[in-house]
Parts: sequence; structure tokens; C-alpha cells
Amino acid sequence: MLGYIWQYVYTSFLRYWLKWLIRQVTEKCELQRICAGFKPGATRTINTEFSLKASKSKVLRGALEIGDDNMEQTVEQIIQEKNIIAQKDPTFQKNLHMCLVQITGFRNLYSSVEELRKEVFDSDKAKHEEMLLKLWELLMPTVKLESRVTKQWGDIGFQGDDPKTDFRGMGMLGLTNLVFFSENYTEEARQVLSHANHPKLGYSYAIVGINLTEMAYSLLKSGALKPHFYNTVPGSPQLLHFHQLYCYLAYEFDKFWVSEEPESIMEFNRYREQFHDHVKAQLLDPNVVLRLIVKSPN
Repeated sequence: MLGYIWQYVYTSFLRYWLKWLIRQVTEKCELQRICAGFKPGATRTINTEFSLKASKSKVLRGALEIGDDNMEQTVEQIIQEKNIIAQKDPTFQKNLHMCLVQITGFRNLYSSVEELRKEVFDSDKAKHEEMLLKLWELLMPTVKLESRVTKQWGDIGFQGDDPKTDFRGMGMLGLTNLVFFSENYTEEARQVLSHANHPKLGYSYAIVGINLTEMAYSLLKSGALKPHFYNTVPGSPQLLHFHQLYCYLAYEFDKFWVSEEPESIMEFNRYREQFHDHVKAQLLDPNVVLRLIVKSPN
């Protein structure tokens, strides 16, 4: 209770006067101090985002809702609103602009991911069918698929004879992630599939992959992935960067599963949550970078 009272008093009263006092001493507003005091990346952009959100100024709060076309104009409005003399702080405009690009980009990324997640797999759409067959060809290049509906799909971890039913939760986002991993990290994806088909430590490759898509989606939706994207993408994060994050999760989960040697697939949920907690703990580090690094063969 005391914590909530202190937070209310600080954000409603003390923070404003503290900012005013520091500005009198440093001759710089909070945004200037953030942009000058932190290197490019998560710490700078997250603090900028918090400062804008907590501001009493409609101009500053509105900067969190702008589109790409209004970026330059918004930066100019903030400079005017805060009475910043550009000549005295020549790097501020560029640094603030980059923060706004990342903040807006993250919001747009979520919208793009959500749109793909809501796209239902449709067997009547040639593009959807081509992607599904491409997944099989990438993972099982020496085995011919006997028919479109077949028990063979179980060999790469689908539950039934027709994989379309397994995409209901994550839609085309799930399939896109599976194909992206298999196409861009083919050897690693096949290695993970071989582990998934292990007689003792095995698991359903495709089903677990879709489950990891849900994990990546939930981390994105909650904002937990902001530090990762702000550290790895100097501009606006795109779907490509989300797919790369998925590849990291797919590869690292497999390593985690194999190292833990669970008794059976019945323990999947427990180990999945342990892995999830591990990833969330990593994302608390302001310098976090979740990137799949493939070692070149000697």
C-alpha cells in the first residue's frame, strides 16, 4: 500500500518539481538528458518512451501515437514545446528522432504480427498451400509426400493427417515462422527435427514450433521484447526481425529440452514455462540481445 501511495505522490507532484530543479541546474530538459546520457539502444529509447508517456504536455504524450509521416514535424513540435535551443544541443534532434522511429516501429510491428496471426490458413489459397508443401520439402528433402492429406505430416510434428487444423491458434504466423526457420537456418532446423524425433527425448516439432510462436507473440504483445528490438534494430523493426527472434527461441528451446532430458513429453508444459521464465529474465537486462548465432563448420 505504501508503495502505491509513494508512486502516486512521486508521479503526481514530486517528479514534476524534481525535473524542474534539475533543468535549472543543467539547463537541459529530461528528454535532453536522456538522449545525451545514454548510448543508442534500449535504455535510451525506453526512458524516452517513459518520459513522453509521463509528461503533462499533450504534445509530448501525443508523440507516442504518431505515424511515420509525422515524425519530423513531431520532433520540431517537441523542441518548441520544451524551449530547446538546437545550437546548444545539436545531437538532440537526431537522437530523439531515432527513439521515436523505434517506438513507432515497435507499435507497427505488433500490428503486422497481429494481422498475420489473424490470417487463417486456407487450403483454397495457393500461397498457403505452397508454403505448407515448402516446409515439408525443406525438412524432408529425400522423402516424397505421398498426398496432401497423409499421416506423413506426423513425421515433422503435426497432430493429424491435415496440418491446417494445427494453425488455428496462431494462423499464418505459425506457418510463416516454421518456414522461415527451415529456409534460413536449414541445417539447424533439420538438427532440431532430428532431436524432436528422438525415441526418448522426442517432441512434436511443428506443434512445439507453433507453441513457441505463441510465446514470441505474447512477449511482443506485453512489450517485453522492446529491449531486444531496441538493441538490435537501430531503425524500425520489421516482420523479418520478429521471425529471426522466433528462430532464436526455436533453436534455444531445443537445446534446453535436450539438456534437461525430461522423462516424457507429458512434462512439456513444465519445461516450456521454465524456458519462458528464462527468456523473460534475459529480457530484463537492458543490454539484452536474443540472436541465433550459427557456428561455421571448421
